[in-house]
Amino acid sequence: MSEDVREPVAGVGDDSAEPMSWAGALGSVWASVRRHRLVSGVIALCVVASVAAFAWASAGSGSGSGSPAAPAADPAAPAFSLPVLGHSGQQISLSDYAGKPLIVNFFASWCPPCQQETPLLARFYRAEHGKVALVGLDENDVVANALKFTRAKGVNYPVGWDPQLTAAYAYGVGGLPQTFFLNAKHRIVEHLYGAVTQAELNKGVALATEG
Repeated sequence: MSEDVREPVAGVGDDSAEPMSWAGALGSVWASVRRHRLVSGVIALCVVASVAAFAWASAGSGSGSGSPAAPAADPAAPAFSLPVLGHSGQQISLSDYAGKPLIVNFFASWCPPCQQETPLLARFYRAEHGKVALVGLDENDVVANALKFTRAKGVNYPVGWDPQLTAAYAYGVGGLPQTFFLNAKHRIVEHLYGAVTQAELNKGVALATEG
């Protein structure tokens, strides 16, 4: 699985002097993100860089054998169940797509890179939804703005409404947009930061549907 940091991402949310483990550092970062809800794009990139630095330092301070760590298996995608945007009586859940590859896109109407990305996703879904499903998760937004945005951008795929950042926190999303590609077993095989391109969509779908 690759994680590609390319452009500033809009923050969706953002403490100890003691040295901490990689896992502890990651937990502390995302706890701070959830408390503050919104951070600047610069801070969001610093979060990503800090997490990478902790990972590098942890690897360097291991057994000292000089052997590289074995690559981690593709992680399981956290479950989610959220109201459908504009239809509070309906729910959209990860389990609705059991046994199917799925793209999960985290976005919001206030996110500048999402203005660029969302029309591309809508066109992609119209062309490819028979091959792979796509779900948008609207984070920390105002429902009227979210509805206006999705209509203006031609969104025709299901959208979950997540004003409390429940799914964003579960996925460790601290900046928008971010996109996760899940295979049929709902393992995360690709994770992209920032507005996706057509080439990245094609690559992610190939990974999600291979085998």
